[in-house]
Amino acid sequence: MAPLTILVASYTDSIYTLSFDPTPPTGSPTLDLLARTPVGYRPSWIASHPSDKSLIYTGLEQTDGEVVAIKYGSGGTVEGGDVVARAKSGGADPCTLLVTEDELIIGNYNSGTIATLPISTSAPYILSPNPWTLSMPFEHVGRNKARQSSSHPHQIIFNPLNQKEKELLIPDLGVDKVWRLTKRSDGKWSICGHIDFGAGGGPRHIAARGTTLYTLLELTSKLAVHAFPPLPASPTHLTSIFTLSAPLPVPDNMIAAEILLPEPNASFPGTFIYTSNRNDPNPEGDTIAIFSLAAGEGQPELVNEVRTGLNHVRGMEFGGEDDKYLVVGGVEGGGVKVFERIDGGKGLEEIAKLSADVVGCPTGFLWY
Repeated sequence: MAPLTILVASYTDSIYTLSFDPTPPTGSPTLDLLARTPVGYRPSWIASHPSDKSLIYTGLEQTDGEVVAIKYGSGGTVEGGDVVARAKSGGADPCTLLVTEDELIIGNYNSGTIATLPISTSAPYILSPNPWTLSMPFEHVGRNKARQSSSHPHQIIFNPLNQKEKELLIPDLGVDKVWRLTKRSDGKWSICGHIDFGAGGGPRHIAARGTTLYTLLELTSKLAVHAFPPLPASPTHLTSIFTLSAPLPVPDNMIAAEILLPEPNASFPGTFIYTSNRNDPNPEGDTIAIFSLAAGEGQPELVNEVRTGLNHVRGMEFGGEDDKYLVVGGVEGGGVKVFERIDGGKGLEEIAKLSADVVGCPTGFLWY
């Protein structure tokens, strides 16, 4: 197998390019730094263009938010990229991006705005310097005042359960809702509904399978499960379970971080949800919780917790053939590690790593 390339977002000033070789001629799998591409302060999220994987967008998570377009090699193992465009993000601290064929959709965490920019796969790449913005609604209703003083959109994805109608789902940590947005006749996005969660839950990221939506609640470290029919029908709450077998004191500022739900395949026919948990005081580092859906979509069961040896696991991503490998990073210690799925997907085994002095403050990943 040829080496695989991994791009790493970070809380530094750079996007890192790594080479992961799962089958070197001699020895164990290797993980090496190929390049470091300076782009600006805290490029914490990266996403590729759907039809041109060499075109990468990142958000600079800073008060005067920016988005940056980076062009990499057209195929094979790549090294550093070239910054080809910049624009304002339409708010403060852009922490999530969704790239469509002709539109960049941006979630600005601290200003509570969703913004869009027209884009192209050729120069000038970002077609307007002025983003269109939508302010998310906010009411102060007895929430976690330390973390929920305004709207905080934390992810933007298309509803994976309704491919016919383009609908955005936006977990909003600040208002304990997942917003549902559809496009108006003028091509702009507008709110058409929402899912409510208990006060102080803090919806962060979501995943879906079949007819079921799974929402990771950052502030209470829970996985909320909903039956999720298409609009105009309303979702139904099925259950909520902790992402830790021994939950830490609640409320807490920052625990549950990422949720992944890889598609079953020939190598891993079972269905599992993987969630990361940050800031665990255990000396063996943060955990990745693994939930089985063997009992049904609406009945996730915690079947394993894997200690990572990392501190403040913020992002992780599956890649390689049959999503065999999981790359994970510790923002506050431990560097970057690659795990291999074992036991049919029920377990993870560390097989390669890079120290924190080589890759600093990793926040997100993209298998190139």
